[in-house]
Amino acid sequence: MDYDDMLDRALDETPDIEGSSDRFEVPDPEVRQEGNVSVYENFQNTCDVLGREDDHVMQFLQNELGTSGHIDESGRARLTGEFSVRRVSNAVDEYADEFVICSECGLPDTHFEREGGVLLLRCEACGARSATSG
Repeated sequence: MDYDDMLDRALDETPDIEGSSDRFEVPDPEVRQEGNVSVYENFQNTCDVLGREDDHVMQFLQNELGTSGHIDESGRARLTGEFSVRRVSNAVDEYADEFVICSECGLPDTHFEREGGVLLLRCEACGARSATSG
């Protein structure tokens, strides 16, 4: 048995690794219009899944959508203006890519660290650290 045969055998016997999408799936935003305000009904649930503070997510959404807003007493985000589910969903996906998903290994096992005044994203899975813009 030569090296190539052993490598093929090892690859055949190695279990397939499922992607991280099974354990990390951001819920689709539930957005409804209330006059000139878009109400993001499941905002708090989204923040819980992302594992991030609601104020940080809200600030990002406001910047990304170019609007103002606030979080009401029920944990819903109230954004001034009319925003489609698709637009809010795209903004949440951008947030996850920038502040949750590790740029090295692609896993969501990250948290924020502050070092010397710089906000870093640290991955618990691979140990990578990267500077964030927020």
